[in-house]
Amino acid sequence: MPWLRQACWLLLAALWLPAWAQSRSDILLHIVQQCVSPATTSDCSACRSPRADSACGAGKSCRQTTEVWALTEQFTAIRDIKMCGCPASFVHGLAMPLATVTGVEDPARPEAIWPFAWQQALARIEPENIALVVNPRLQRSQNQLHVHLVRLRPDAMAAAQRHEAAVVADLTQVWAIAARHAQEKGLVDPGVMVTAHPGGGFRIVVTPFSPEDAFTQYRCE
Repeated sequence: MPWLRQACWLLLAALWLPAWAQSRSDILLHIVQQCVSPATTSDCSACRSPRADSACGAGKSCRQTTEVWALTEQFTAIRDIKMCGCPASFVHGLAMPLATVTGVEDPARPEAIWPFAWQQALARIEPENIALVVNPRLQRSQNQLHVHLVRLRPDAMAAAQRHEAAVVADLTQVWAIAARHAQEKGLVDPGVMVTAHPGGGFRIVVTPFSPEDAFTQYRCE
């Protein structure tokens, strides 16, 4: 039966493909699991985007490597591929859990990722310009939770204020506050952004659209 032979060939092809080639929406998950830890850099075939500071990354271009900014027992922060080819002043990083967490909708999303992300952004962006962003589930390309570390657009604060959910003194309850606000507003697939508040503390913004697209400098000119 031709259809059976075709199905068998497709199955064999899937098995022959390296794990990182099977799903484009799992690229970040692959990087977290196979690329960021120094312990994983001995097998160059296991990682599609090896650490830039490893032997596997030697001689490879910016787009072919992972630049690790920070690595803890829970989280990592890396350079986003959007920084490749941009001026040194442009910043776009990603903070991610090492555990598998899909995104804004995942009950296992860790609150501790927000202070971690803020500290990594603070090392590269002026505090008043920092924007930490998680996009809605239907407006993202990757299914591993990632917080964008980017600059707020100068003209965006007034528009962002209209979606303010709360102003907080610390970043230990961002998910809880965002979830409560989204429920009150009837938002089933929210985006979340954190910025510094001019009066002190942090502003939590919850939107029905991508805060990254609407409020941040996520690409260089």
